[in-house]
Amino acid sequence: MSQSSFIEATLRSFARAFAKALVSERAGSQTGLLQWFDPRVRVIGVSVLVVSGIVCQRLAVVAAVFGLAIAIASGSRLSLSTLATRVWLVVLGFTGVIAVPAIFLTPGRPLLTVPGVFSISEPGLKTATLLVLRSETAATLTATLVLCTPWMHVLKALRSLRLPAEIVTMLAMTHRYIFLLIETANQMFESRQSRAVGTLTGPEKRRMTARTAGVLLSKSVELSHEVYLAMLSRGFDGEVRLLCDFRLKAHDYIGLFGFLSAGAFTVWVGR
Repeated sequence: MSQSSFIEATLRSFARAFAKALVSERAGSQTGLLQWFDPRVRVIGVSVLVVSGIVCQRLAVVAAVFGLAIAIASGSRLSLSTLATRVWLVVLGFTGVIAVPAIFLTPGRPLLTVPGVFSISEPGLKTATLLVLRSETAATLTATLVLCTPWMHVLKALRSLRLPAEIVTMLAMTHRYIFLLIETANQMFESRQSRAVGTLTGPEKRRMTARTAGVLLSKSVELSHEVYLAMLSRGFDGEVRLLCDFRLKAHDYIGLFGFLSAGAFTVWVGR
């Protein structure tokens, strides 16, 4: 691969990261099912559904919660193709690696046996499917919450629910400066591209990448110290403050009751 193609591929990946962030911001400002509720109701409701889906023991009930998660995402005007590429396939890839061995190693009534090669058991297939479904359900609900709610609103909702200020601050700073460091890396690669002549060999490309990563790490450490001092000088105390205030309305109470009822019913039926 040539030097230009290597840098261009890296820049394209950075551009995709920014594009995904912009899609998230646009989805959070649209009018939809989840956007209709107060951010605190969204956080509580999604958390209840995630926990209920995880503790549920019946495959059919977990599948029903997964269907409910898809319905909520669709009602919130999220693209199912976006969920498929950004959530479902990724979770399936990671969870599948963990779940597949259970199909062959879990003892029980065999469904398919190849003598001397492998045996697929019914309990193993059920266990693997349950694990994948739980992961997909939790990831779908969490992604829907993040994509349909501005990040600062999520943080303020978490702080309103008495999550420690230190954790909220770490989440806020991590989210903000990931994109800042991506932009810094983008500028470094563009600078390198504008000064490059000829084609680099494989070892030279790897050394350039290692040097870039080292400089970026050094910049991040220096930036974190400077930002910390700047925050202290401006009186930052760890609280998340926005210009808008959260106010619960009648439909928020109805939605909260619906989320809690759905979670309790799921746990009761899925025992």
